[in-house]
Amino acid sequence: MYWEKDIETLGRDSLNKLIIDRFNHALERASKSLFYTKRLNEVAIKPGNIKNFKDISNIPFTTKQDLRDNFPYGLLTMPLDNVIRMHSSSGTTGNPTVIFHNQNDINQWSNLLARSLYMAGVRKSDIFQNIMGYGLFTGGLGFHYGAEKLGSLVIPIATGNSDRQLWFMKEFKTTVVHFLPSYALRLHMHFNDQNIKPEDLHLKIACIGAEPHTEETRKKIEELYKIMAYNSYGLSEMNGPGVAFECEYQNGMHLWEDNYYMEIINPDTGEVLPDGEEGELVLTTLMREAMPILRYRTRDLTRIISEPCKCGRTHRRIDRIKGRTDDMLIINGVNIFPMQIEKKLMSISEVGHNYLIEIRKDNFLDKISITVEISNEHFKPNENQSLHHKITELLKNEIGVNPIVNLVASGSLPEFQGKADRVKDLRLIN
Repeated sequence: MYWEKDIETLGRDSLNKLIIDRFNHALERASKSLFYTKRLNEVAIKPGNIKNFKDISNIPFTTKQDLRDNFPYGLLTMPLDNVIRMHSSSGTTGNPTVIFHNQNDINQWSNLLARSLYMAGVRKSDIFQNIMGYGLFTGGLGFHYGAEKLGSLVIPIATGNSDRQLWFMKEFKTTVVHFLPSYALRLHMHFNDQNIKPEDLHLKIACIGAEPHTEETRKKIEELYKIMAYNSYGLSEMNGPGVAFECEYQNGMHLWEDNYYMEIINPDTGEVLPDGEEGELVLTTLMREAMPILRYRTRDLTRIISEPCKCGRTHRRIDRIKGRTDDMLIINGVNIFPMQIEKKLMSISEVGHNYLIEIRKDNFLDKISITVEISNEHFKPNENQSLHHKITELLKNEIGVNPIVNLVASGSLPEFQGKADRVKDLRLIN
């Protein structure tokens, strides 16, 4: 049931003591970097100053812009001779965020993924098909090393070529798969092409993450594949996947508090909020040596679930990520998160696997249009008036804005090899 029972079920008082101890060690390591030497001196904080959780709030936040401004080596704490791996973000705006690891960092990360996978029911006897991008993106290699650490047979197939993915699943009797939620829905569209039914495969577990998705999307994946799908949370600044993961009860993701210190803050004021209140997740690496990061603002919106979990693990959970503070759309003064739209769409049985949100200006007013794919068995051109009305009303009631809804046949919208890009804000263009 447990990969590391002693640490996973550590009593709360002992776990809190461990966090404070490791935070001070992280502070000591961070102070060896050029960036944190200056940052900590400015607020007169030295290693060993942290006596309780309240003291931590005296440390300034670290942001993505800080990482970009100190590109490439400003947060590195050791000579490059001791560094063995680099990962980075896409860097579509300015410098990418770059993260360095030494061998111990890689070992720790691999173990956290093994712990997470074991918690979700993956075992040494499983065959793990990793349908994630390899390279600078952390998702592929992170899960790969974790599954190997656990002892599973890993198929490092990466992304793309859906027919080939299904062939491998059948021939090698894949039991566990790791893929993007959006790709999971798209891959299922190829079942008919190859005359495959879920029962023809040996799948039992899916690990999904790397992009925001709703509970309705998870349930759709479980129904389509006849498997259990477990949510994963991570970000490259905190190594990547393995920060938090669901247990068998699928009621929030256990965040591994022996490796990460978590806080929830008011995104506008920076005030630390109590457990249970929704806000922005802030994380500190407690064990990373090559490039520790203190109080990193993730921009992800969630809340801490502190109530005991039936699985017996004492590490607190975080709720499903609602969205990002920078994902929020403001439509004529109304705040909307794309996840609200997905939640409603994926609750409708006739809806297919893809949708696109576009925002434009029309006579100085914001207009939101949502193009929705309808499954082939339900799409009837010029005969979908009732379905169109149903979807429009559901979305209007959820987001408080009257959307322009367009229904199209399955496969009409662009497909994505990586994370789905389903929001196009065209207001500045127009």
